[in-house]
Amino acid sequence: MEKRYVTVDLETTGNSFEKGDRIIQISIVIIEKGKIIDQYTSLVNPEKPIPAFIQELTGIDDQMVTVAPKFEEIADKVYTILEHSIFVAHNVKFDLGFLDGELKHAGKHHPVNLTLDTVELAKILLPCSPSYKLQDLSDQMNVVHDNPHQADSDALATAELFLLLVKKAENLPVVTLEMLYRLAEKADSGLTFLFGAILAQKRKHVENLPGNLDVWRGIALRKCPDAREDVALQTETFPLGTDEKAQLFQQHFHHFTLREGQFEMMDTVYKALTTNTHAMIEAGTGIGKSIAYLLPSIYFAVNNNKQVAISTYTIHLQHQLIENELDKLKNIIPFPFKTALLKGRDHYISIFQFEQSLRENSDSYDEAITKMKILVWLVQTETGDVDELNLSGGGVFFWEKIRHSNRNVHQREDPWHQRDFYARAKRKAFEADIIIMNHASLMKSLEGRMDIPQLEYFIIDEAHRLEKAARNTFGVHLGYYDLKNMLGRIGTSEKKKLLYKLEKSVKRLKLEPSIHVFELDEALNSFDLEINDLFSLMGQLLFQQHKNNAYKAQVSITSQTRLERKWQSIELCAERVAAGHRFIQKGIAERLGLMETSRKALKPEELALLEETTAFCEQWNTIQTTLDRLVFHPKKEDIVWIEGEKKQILNRTFIHAKPLNANRFLSEKLFGTAKSVVLTSATLTVNRSFAFFAEECGIQPFQKLEKMIESPYAYEKKAKLFIPSDLPDISAVASDEYTEAIACHLIAIAHAARGRILVLFTSHDMLRKTFDLLKDSEELHEYVLLAHGISSGSRHRLLKTFQQFTKSILLGTNSFWEGIDMNGESISAIVVTRLPFSHIHEPVTAAKMQAIKEAGKNSFSAYSLPEAIIQFKQSFGRLIRKETDRGAFIVFDRRIVTTMYGSAFLRSLPPIQVEQQPLKELIPAIEQWLENE
Repeated sequence: MEKRYVTVDLETTGNSFEKGDRIIQISIVIIEKGKIIDQYTSLVNPEKPIPAFIQELTGIDDQMVTVAPKFEEIADKVYTILEHSIFVAHNVKFDLGFLDGELKHAGKHHPVNLTLDTVELAKILLPCSPSYKLQDLSDQMNVVHDNPHQADSDALATAELFLLLVKKAENLPVVTLEMLYRLAEKADSGLTFLFGAILAQKRKHVENLPGNLDVWRGIALRKCPDAREDVALQTETFPLGTDEKAQLFQQHFHHFTLREGQFEMMDTVYKALTTNTHAMIEAGTGIGKSIAYLLPSIYFAVNNNKQVAISTYTIHLQHQLIENELDKLKNIIPFPFKTALLKGRDHYISIFQFEQSLRENSDSYDEAITKMKILVWLVQTETGDVDELNLSGGGVFFWEKIRHSNRNVHQREDPWHQRDFYARAKRKAFEADIIIMNHASLMKSLEGRMDIPQLEYFIIDEAHRLEKAARNTFGVHLGYYDLKNMLGRIGTSEKKKLLYKLEKSVKRLKLEPSIHVFELDEALNSFDLEINDLFSLMGQLLFQQHKNNAYKAQVSITSQTRLERKWQSIELCAERVAAGHRFIQKGIAERLGLMETSRKALKPEELALLEETTAFCEQWNTIQTTLDRLVFHPKKEDIVWIEGEKKQILNRTFIHAKPLNANRFLSEKLFGTAKSVVLTSATLTVNRSFAFFAEECGIQPFQKLEKMIESPYAYEKKAKLFIPSDLPDISAVASDEYTEAIACHLIAIAHAARGRILVLFTSHDMLRKTFDLLKDSEELHEYVLLAHGISSGSRHRLLKTFQQFTKSILLGTNSFWEGIDMNGESISAIVVTRLPFSHIHEPVTAAKMQAIKEAGKNSFSAYSLPEAIIQFKQSFGRLIRKETDRGAFIVFDRRIVTTMYGSAFLRSLPPIQVEQQPLKELIPAIEQWLENE
């Protein structure tokens, strides 16, 4: 590192210099010869008030900058430091852009020629990092970063991070660096210079490749020999007694706490497996459920030479089981056992496809960065599983080109066959004692759509979501954006996408398809227009029936709807889409067939094209059958509906079909064929009965064990239920009036709770209106206000931000009612704005309720109420996640105390105190409860 580098960080009054925002603090760290030699830091008087949110974020207030120099007064100093240096920043466009504005305002131009962005560099060199925020990267790389959002700390952390990233690059093999250097030309920064400089240094010496790396066909990758795991030559019997179990854990955990509920669950799971019986186990929070089902499963699998499959709803929990719980058990259980994580083939990279993609030069910026990221990842990964990678939207699009598919390339043609990640994962699954999968993979395996071992023993965690997962797996949908993406991958013959490449190969081989490329171009352009028309017509149908100001809308497509003129227009347009699709499909299939007949003459890149196009056609060809099921010949058992967003009628419009129930399928294919299925969750019962859950998931007719295990937590000391008595009855007033009332109550509760508050909604419209009212009130300036679907970022990103600030309020719907674990950060209060009944006009709910009525039952007591109670229990479960937590559970919906069915919700909670008062009296009670920690 002969060049001089400067890492720069700014704190500002806002995001845009052009809109009048100004710098309030600047810090520049100077790096020479690979070492930090100096740092310049100064507060800056912005000559305008600092917003309260920025003061909370940075700790810099108006008084601190009053006596600070104006930027013009330090402009010469800043210019001198930057001169003849490479400019480095974390999100370089922001810092350089802002600095450029300030320097121009002071009558100067910035002297920067080369820039490096540590976000961009981290995306390439840390391909598996879950986050590229400076604080998260600092934690990951053990960089001291005591004062995030203060320029001096941020600039120093950025400098240290930069040096660590450079060191990582220097440790890469030469072949990897050569490819990074070539691809870096697509990035508009100094990456080419950096990789070129490192490469020049490395070429001065003979490279000693580390023993765990291999170079094959110019690509460096981690050696992954099929390590034969130890086989248990001598096993031990399952520890049936409490003392035996306790002794097993005490040998390895000095601070082991005996949990009777955990041992009781172990015994129930072991009994179910050994007696070939199904079981339903509701296990309260804090029991240690994962260990409670894994330990007996391992003993059973190894002792009986059987495989046990563990199915979870989320990929996150799959990895948690592999990386945490199973690792712990390898130290506890006195014999070796084998585990495997099982996923569909499209989770794994095809290195053959990736190798060919590296020879293409038509990379977009996103594609170039993704290729660079994958090159670095291949030096690290032992699995080739895409879930390890943190991919951008463009990266996900590129993955579709290189993912594993139903192989069109024969083994003898694939030079990567011996290094194939998917083949290795499949072998491992066939040899494993314990197989970890998710509910979606489980459904596909039950349908015979996955090449996996024949399984007879199952543990289903998060079982309350099993029936929904089954309906989702067996459902289909079409979306405007999805179709446009597929169309973009084909491209016309001018766009250098799949069709262009196919045509180029066909011409080289002197093959003559009957459908000319000009005809295909015309068909693709027409298909594009017909898609626009189809989804415009769907949007019109949707919002003609929802003329209010709803942000999102849904409309069921019933047999009556299909007789209406508006639907017939959609059907006619769909017929034109289907006809265009058939013609395009025929043209592509013909070219693939012709290339197949000339297979021996194909170049390696053409073999890769054959595989990529075959994989693409697997998706493309489903459009016809999906249209048939959605529009032309709907299944009798399906619910079909259109949904969309008013502001993005085309991009966000979808048509869906899902089966009304999945219980019959589960009954026949899972419970009717497996020897033992253990279903477990913290929320399976309603009024201490499994009846609703058993009926929904199809286990009702089968003999089974039932067990409810209470949480070990003393909830009466940890949680308290507060119900404001002065809110209007939600069923008696207009939605806007209720929304205004809850917004006022939330402001008061926020000031009382003084911590993280999770506010749960059943309607996105109510959430949006509440968010606007809270924001406009300006009474929560001390709080970071976040809202699902409004604040930028994914669910995961919102939760990370929520955790980052002590005073934060997160407004969430649907997925935020469950599955939130704060990992050490507690929630002060959870607010339920409305009891979680599904909307009666929501298509699936409406169809289920109608079917129940037609069966002569009460749809409210048979479906709506028990479903809402399980969701309500899930929301309460977010509050107390560990022994030290304490919080307030606040319910705004007064129906919980004013209706007959309200008592069912109250009974579903653990034994906790309930306080019902007007808000004025409730606020000091909430404050006192939370202060008494």
